[in-house]
Amino acid sequence: MSIASNIAWTLTAIAAACLLGASAAVAQSAASDNRIVASGDISSLSGTNGGGGGSLAWLHTFDPGTLFGLAAEHQTLSDSHWTFGSVNGSYAFGPDRQRFGVYGEVHLGGGNNGTNHFDYEIEALGLTGTFDHKWTALLEDRRIDVDTSHGNLPKAGLSYLWGPHVLTAVSYQHSVSGNLGTRITSARIDGYRGTMDLFGGVAFGQGSPAVVNIASQILAPAGQLHEGYLGISNYISSWHGDLTAVVDYLDLAGVKRATLTVAYIYHVGR
Repeated sequence: MSIASNIAWTLTAIAAACLLGASAAVAQSAASDNRIVASGDISSLSGTNGGGGGSLAWLHTFDPGTLFGLAAEHQTLSDSHWTFGSVNGSYAFGPDRQRFGVYGEVHLGGGNNGTNHFDYEIEALGLTGTFDHKWTALLEDRRIDVDTSHGNLPKAGLSYLWGPHVLTAVSYQHSVSGNLGTRITSARIDGYRGTMDLFGGVAFGQGSPAVVNIASQILAPAGQLHEGYLGISNYISSWHGDLTAVVDYLDLAGVKRATLTVAYIYHVGR
């Protein structure tokens, strides 16, 4: 989940969360399974009436290392609205103490910013390596073409599992082409207790509105960014699924957005 917005994710908060949550669940499932993911969110945005949205996704695990997903999402914010479809997948391989992975995602759609139609297109490809069950390194390149914002946004990240209950992660992103003008440092911590996951994170730097999913003409292409989020996720056996809630607060060049996102992942057949 950036769960909620781990800022550089160009998915909406919960779509990213569902993808990451599903990837983590692969390690716990030894057989093929299916999950249905439904999410909804509401947002406030300074100077506007805010917005909201929702998504519906299907995730299929072929085996402990292979995941595939399809999703559709609609979002509104201020005078803007946009809809897009998504395809994502991941594959992990290698010996138990030295696992490697590759993942990719494509998001295609369009919307209107109150004045003009705009295209919404984001692709990403990433590599991961996990060593001694504790250290995980990540390299990713993300291509963003949303409205008038265009460019590539590489990311480097490192996470460490301190034991069965605590995971910490840091990452850095710096745009290398186009007009994104983005440089973001982020950190996150997850705490695990049984079926419950508590997590939170911060991000700061300079970011484009398209990178933080503000697809409107409210802001110039890039501005100073400060963000924080807190969330909780719990497996509810009587519901056969995971319920996740995230509160996210973002300040981009003086424009403030607060978002509440709730998602439910239903484990088909469990």
